[in-house]
Amino acid sequence: MKLKYFHAASIAALLFLVTAGVAKAQSLVVLPVSVTMAAGQNAAVLTVINKGDSETSFQVRAFAWKQTNEGNPTASPDQLAATDELLVSPPLGTIAAGATQIVRLVLRRPAQEREASYRIFLDQIPPPAAPGTLRIAIRMSIPVFARPAVRVASHVQWRIEDRGGQDYLMAFNDGSRHEAVRGIALATASGGQAQVQANASPYILPGATRSWRITASGAPLAPGATLHLTAQGDSAKVDQQVSVSAGP
Repeated sequence: MKLKYFHAASIAALLFLVTAGVAKAQSLVVLPVSVTMAAGQNAAVLTVINKGDSETSFQVRAFAWKQTNEGNPTASPDQLAATDELLVSPPLGTIAAGATQIVRLVLRRPAQEREASYRIFLDQIPPPAAPGTLRIAIRMSIPVFARPAVRVASHVQWRIEDRGGQDYLMAFNDGSRHEAVRGIALATASGGQAQVQANASPYILPGATRSWRITASGAPLAPGATLHLTAQGDSAKVDQQVSVSAGP
């Protein structure tokens, strides 16, 4: 079995059965694609729909989710750890063709002072492989955010750093809730565009630092220079000048 992993659950998960030049497909759809529990809310549900033409099995697991890559911007910032703070029911199941399964999420401990972050992994479990059959199972990852009783807000600070001759756009969220940033664009003082490597996940968790590698800028970015940053955040549009520093 070959496993492919996607952060977004906005597309159907396809399980391909390829034999003797004939391909059949099953697909699971999970709604919603992200979950936010308001203050005082301790339960939510996921709806799993089997749009295939045969039954399929699945497994659901919960993980605590943190981000850290302050010292190494090239590493993945997402850190996952098994947790019993968020329970899933049922953790295993089989869905008939065309049927729907409800998966309940139960928060055992309320968030304190700032938003708590989790990820739900839903894996489609293929049946035993027949001789000459290739099966590809796709994993879906659903973010879950739990709000505390106090008011929370994101606050992202941006900078550009030179790390060993490579420039990175850095974002530090010193707020108390996550931010999601999409469509990042950097313009140089001369009016050119500095290309920013896209990341699979747009999220910046509270207390976390994210980085995006600048793949092309037309010329080296000298310390003290400024670039114009635009992006679309969940809370507001980003439109500001960002300074280049020499790094740590």
